[in-house]
Amino acid sequence: PGPAVMGENQSRLNTKYSFDNFVIGSSNRFSHAAAVAVAEAPAKAYNPLFIYGSVGLGKTHILNAIGNELKKTDKKVIYLSAERFMYQFVKAIKNKDTQKFKDVFRNADVLILDDIQFISGKEVTQEEFFYTFNSLVENQSQVIVSCDRSPNDLDRIQDRIKSRLSGGLVVDIQPPDIALRLQILKNRCKTEETYFAKEVLISDEILSFIANEFKSSIRDMLGVLNRIIASSRIQNKVPTLQDARLILKDLLSNMQSVVTIEDIQKLVVHYYNLPMADFLSSRRSRHIARPRQVAMYLAKKLTTKSLPEIGRKFTGR
Repeated sequence: PGPAVMGENQSRLNTKYSFDNFVIGSSNRFSHAAAVAVAEAPAKAYNPLFIYGSVGLGKTHILNAIGNELKKTDKKVIYLSAERFMYQFVKAIKNKDTQKFKDVFRNADVLILDDIQFISGKEVTQEEFFYTFNSLVENQSQVIVSCDRSPNDLDRIQDRIKSRLSGGLVVDIQPPDIALRLQILKNRCKTEETYFAKEVLISDEILSFIANEFKSSIRDMLGVLNRIIASSRIQNKVPTLQDARLILKDLLSNMQSVVTIEDIQKLVVHYYNLPMADFLSSRRSRHIARPRQVAMYLAKKLTTKSLPEIGRKFTGR
């Protein structure tokens, strides 16, 4: 299909994500309020809206919630990842269909782009995004972007793009506190009960255990809860805390020695006495390139990340 069809196909918002089932706490209250304001008054409240935070904290939920609300008003909403945006643009270039691509994206009422950091170092895609962004804002269309870091911390992104992204409202989502994690778990149990029309018999003791042990990512925490619920249903028994520990023993043991790419980068930078900015820059001097290669090697050996994921952490390599 040509890009016109593509634009529609890539806008398949996840209808299960809404403002109604987004659990609000101190860590995400401001970002939620900003998202609601944009959904109520697109291109009037904050344009662009830039939401950033670590993986699994609810950015995708908020983006879909905005899109789903605006869909109700018959707005032309395009929602896709920055990776997909780049793929479709490159495909349009190969097919000599760039005008159709531009017609789709620049005539949207709302463009929602997830994980903008993916276009780091992709100069051609950045050029197209810059002109698409300008065209949309000039036409009073809403632009919403998510990222894993603030605009100023983006590496190998054109300064003019960072300036545009910072020109609206920039909000962050912080890791949830214990109270919010518990509320999210309880809400998920209620959702499961409604969906399956069957009571979820997971004790508060187990929920507290999950909330205390799995702190970094809401997505991972909910995956843990799903595992316990599934085990309970398959075995047709109410799990005890000891049962929960047994079900999660592989995850709990892995958590004892988890190493992140950021940990490796900090250690390598310290060992070689390098500024982090130089280490993550596009410079290829031997005294920088060698430590960078060491860090990428360690990241592949000591983490479960794929090569593309590791590359993105090293400014798109």
